[in-house]
Amino acid sequence: MRQYSFFDRLCMVADSALKTTQGIYDAKPRPNPAQDIAEQDMTDEEKKHAASLMRINHTGEVCAQALYQGQALTAKLPDVRQEMEQAAQEEVDHLAWCSERIHEFHSHESYLNPFWYASSFAIGATAGLVGDKWSLGFVAETENQVCKHLESHLEKLPEQDYKSKAILSQMHVEELKHATTAIDNGAAELPKPIKFGMTIMSKVMTSTVYYV
Repeated sequence: MRQYSFFDRLCMVADSALKTTQGIYDAKPRPNPAQDIAEQDMTDEEKKHAASLMRINHTGEVCAQALYQGQALTAKLPDVRQEMEQAAQEEVDHLAWCSERIHEFHSHESYLNPFWYASSFAIGATAGLVGDKWSLGFVAETENQVCKHLESHLEKLPEQDYKSKAILSQMHVEELKHATTAIDNGAAELPKPIKFGMTIMSKVMTSTVYYV
């Protein structure tokens, strides 16, 4: 297996950042879980609300991509780095599914995605420098918080929006798997102040991205 230098990986990270924020994918995503589900009638207000929730989930996946890429850049152990890169690749499907659904509502992804990508990348890179067990701890906590958001959005979506619910349900299964994988690989339990800070950052993101 080819061994990449730090500079090589830095270039790959820059490439990933541009592609993530611009909606460009290296490989064709897996089939959308909602592709065979019929669209149901919704009011304009319901569509706007559903699109806003899916925009939040899309930005959440942008943040996850950035977190994983930042950790992969600075992770010390090759097997941990590989775990981060594999998880990031799986999250690409989630990005594509959310983006497709947003466009079906004739809406747009968040204009703030570059900012959220940069912020999450910095957190991920810092976690990787501190140590692999802490890096994995951030993954576990991030995925746990994402799962809570998905559960909340499944309840908040219009009752008849089966397409969006199918997407979020599949995402929930896979995000939970990522959290479990991180824990199984030795993730450290993050201190409560760090968890609290992550929760506050998440609330700021969701409250702004819903509208922007």
